[in-house]
Amino acid sequence: MSGRASVAIFVPHVGCPHRCSFCDQRAITGSQSVPHAQDVLSACERAVECGADLKNTEIAFFGGSFTAVPREYMLELLEAAKIYVKKGFRGIRLSTRPDAIDSEVLGILKDYGVTSIELGAQSMSDEVLMLNERGHTAEDVVRASSLVKEYGFTLGLQMMVGLYGSTPDTDIYTAERLIALKPSEARIYPTVILKNTRLGELFLKGEYRPYDLDGAVALCARLLDMFESAGISVIKLGLHSSQDVEKDMLGGLYHPAFRELCESLRYRNEMERLIGDDKQVAFTVPPKELSKVLGQKRSNIEYFRSKGVEVRVIPDPNASEHRIKRQTEDD
Repeated sequence: MSGRASVAIFVPHVGCPHRCSFCDQRAITGSQSVPHAQDVLSACERAVECGADLKNTEIAFFGGSFTAVPREYMLELLEAAKIYVKKGFRGIRLSTRPDAIDSEVLGILKDYGVTSIELGAQSMSDEVLMLNERGHTAEDVVRASSLVKEYGFTLGLQMMVGLYGSTPDTDIYTAERLIALKPSEARIYPTVILKNTRLGELFLKGEYRPYDLDGAVALCARLLDMFESAGISVIKLGLHSSQDVEKDMLGGLYHPAFRELCESLRYRNEMERLIGDDKQVAFTVPPKELSKVLGQKRSNIEYFRSKGVEVRVIPDPNASEHRIKRQTEDD
């Protein structure tokens, strides 16, 4: 294993004081049972046995509101994780609600070796937060973000696109507000409508209409540009592939390669800018970016062909990562 890695442990809807309109944590995480200390120890030991690069591997508690679970249970999981932090793991990452953060809990997390905290902001519109029964305000996100950074943790912020009551303009506003808080990382989750949720009921009644896929891809490509231009790494864009989500999904924005669709659109937009009025153009790209530049099923190439432009894309091992360059006669 090389680069950044994590041992992911999912803590489903345990202790969270709210049931948000979109939330069915067991479907989202694929977790059907509540983990305990032995599960944490076993997961970490498997990572060691598989040759994990410990100094670049975090133990990550996801799926629920970690600091809102019963305190005794939270400490049980942290005690187990701390054993492996002492053995050389990079640290502990967790996700939680903005209103489940205060100085006391941050002091505890610091003592146990937590290094990264992600806050589920979801929206910075109080109206959207209320409509989706989040139970916190935008100001809670601001307050919690400030505290997390004050205590020296790496701050991550999560947002959702296309929530009930939201619009593309609202989602762009949310991104602007989150960027202003200067997190190190962000996650962008397009809204998926699951069975047995309030959002599912609204959808079936015709009271909620999600964005279509093309519109969501265009919007998220723009959001990706916004975060990355501000120096904020988007570590996740779209839900991870899950049989539980696919089984329980009523509608919404789920695609197993959602991020690639967004990045392909970004490349298409860049190529369009570089092509100008020419009818035959060649680009060089890093080999690992080739599929994104071509688009799924060569959709970018076909897009330009439909406009009377022939585009060739040439993989170049010497090209810089994430860089597309128009080939000239001198190249």
